[in-house]
Amino acid sequence: MSVAKKDYKIVTTKSLYEMKVNGEKISMLTAYDYTMAKIVDSSGVDVILVGDSASNVMAGHETTLPITLDQMIYHASSVVRAVERALVVVDLPFGTYQSDSKTALRSAIKVMKESGAHALKLEGGKEIKEGIKKILGAGIPVMGHLGLTPQSIYKFGTYNVRAKEEEEANQLIEDAKMLEKIGCFAIVLEKIPATLAEKVAQTVKIPIIGIGAGGGVDGQVLVVHDMIGMNNEFNPRFLRRYMNLFEDMSNAIGQYVSDVKSKDFPNANEQY
Repeated sequence: MSVAKKDYKIVTTKSLYEMKVNGEKISMLTAYDYTMAKIVDSSGVDVILVGDSASNVMAGHETTLPITLDQMIYHASSVVRAVERALVVVDLPFGTYQSDSKTALRSAIKVMKESGAHALKLEGGKEIKEGIKKILGAGIPVMGHLGLTPQSIYKFGTYNVRAKEEEEANQLIEDAKMLEKIGCFAIVLEKIPATLAEKVAQTVKIPIIGIGAGGGVDGQVLVVHDMIGMNNEFNPRFLRRYMNLFEDMSNAIGQYVSDVKSKDFPNANEQY
């Protein structure tokens, strides 16, 4: 049955649950700075993820591991200042929650107080259960993240599809059920078989957001720089490019350089 789309002036964790119940897909994109967040938010995206992918996209690191808590707070606070509608979710970076639940809670409180974010995202299942429970107990909403978890890339040794084998697939389902039971409001599933992702989405009541997890889930997330083609070196199967901004920007900047060199810029109308 078709359900009329509800007009959410402000998106909350409750809104996402309602979207799943009503069969409305959830849109989610990353942003790391004020200007980009302003554009993403005004375009109607439901959730903005201040991802630790800033480590790659903004700082040029090979992995997400080097980014610090203070750097994540800087990016998150920049995004929050721009956003009027979307739910802003911030990644807790590597090393700020895995060791023990008290450390996890301290990290979570610091991000929420200093950035103004609406929720946090943590990677992992049963191994970080106590940390998530501690954060939830403080009244902080948590989004889970299962499947390919980039903070564990050296453990995996590859960015290949996860949970293809039965044992890992079963564990992922159990972890998803556990995250729902302890109170997470949503889960990101990254780079797992589409059939498994759809099964998880049908098994739990909370929204499942996919990236490289097929269309049978409740929503999709992409890195905005990949989606608009600013990054032209990353070409996974799951990525759809909606623009080729790398080429457009390169051409524009090249024209600017040429105009400056030829003394065409500035002209008489472009000076005081």
